[in-house]
Amino acid sequence: MALREWIRTNLKGDRQIWWIVLYLSIMSVLVVYSATGTKAFRELDGNTEIFLLKHGSLLLIGLACTYFAHKINYVYYARLSKYGLWLSVPLLIWAYFKGSTLNDASRWVTIPIINQTFQPSDLAKLALISNLAAMLAKRQRFMNDPTVLFNLILWIGLICSLIILSNTSTALLLGATCFLLMYIGRVPVRYLVYMIAVCVLFGGIALAAGQRLVTAINRINSFSNSDTIVYQVEQSYIALANGGLTGQGPGNSHQRNTLPNPFSDFIYAIIVEEYGLLLGGIPVVLAYLWFLWRGMKTLQKATRPFGGLLSAGLTFSIVMQAFASICVAIGMAPVTGQPLPLLSMGGTSLIFTGLAIGIVLSVSRDEADESKI
Repeated sequence: MALREWIRTNLKGDRQIWWIVLYLSIMSVLVVYSATGTKAFRELDGNTEIFLLKHGSLLLIGLACTYFAHKINYVYYARLSKYGLWLSVPLLIWAYFKGSTLNDASRWVTIPIINQTFQPSDLAKLALISNLAAMLAKRQRFMNDPTVLFNLILWIGLICSLIILSNTSTALLLGATCFLLMYIGRVPVRYLVYMIAVCVLFGGIALAAGQRLVTAINRINSFSNSDTIVYQVEQSYIALANGGLTGQGPGNSHQRNTLPNPFSDFIYAIIVEEYGLLLGGIPVVLAYLWFLWRGMKTLQKATRPFGGLLSAGLTFSIVMQAFASICVAIGMAPVTGQPLPLLSMGGTSLIFTGLAIGIVLSVSRDEADESKI
């Protein structure tokens, strides 16, 4: 009874979103624990609990971020996003030139003292979407002002170009999210065309100068060639086939031994293999679709532009990333490095996803005075 009262008193906002977060978090612990088994035997002499504790700790930090973020009136995120946007520019540049390299991509910055890495692109995504929502909301009356709109477009082009230097898929997803947000924000069509042109121009130059052009071309060619199947996708197909409708059972995945990154990029394949389509694959897809619907309900209920645009932008970002990851696992998209939000093992992704969900909950919790933006 006391727990129920605490939940009713402290967990505000859309209750259905809270249930979605709880479901995905529990599923994440179960599947990551299983998927890291082989990695633990290779690197830690079979001590699987270390990865479980590490992932569980990061997940709890992400959930704590959700809780504290939803307690703050969302209007303050407009101010914070300005600083986040300016901070993300030098961090993205530093990550490219001086950051930690993994799989031929420099995406990580090491935090001094604690010696932990994070991806500045996660900060940039959250800051750009929040700032774009604030600028669109504040300037609804000036949508035909070319100075205002070109300022928005240049920021989108700059951030996406800096990200595409080392992470093509994240830049494309962020650009698509910004396009949808500007469309919802009633930006005239001609400026949407300008945005696409700027992103193609800046992004094309950055992609050619960056680290991922050859990789992107190879992956697109492999995806387009029906005669060949990429090794990762082939192993993912086997996992999906093994799982079928009912699955092999929790902890009984075979493909975790051969599938690259089964605990991150291809975790959806492990979910289906162990829990099947009925208990794992379909419920996970429905959870993200349900989150999309609740995010759009928040948009509909919002009485002020900033809250609605902020909820829509962050919801689109999370759901688009989720379905990009799922589509890769089932062979409907070229191989990318997109983790499943709240499900895959990872640090930065869990924390910033938690923050984003907390902000959506903050919007659904109450309406703030947007004159303070």
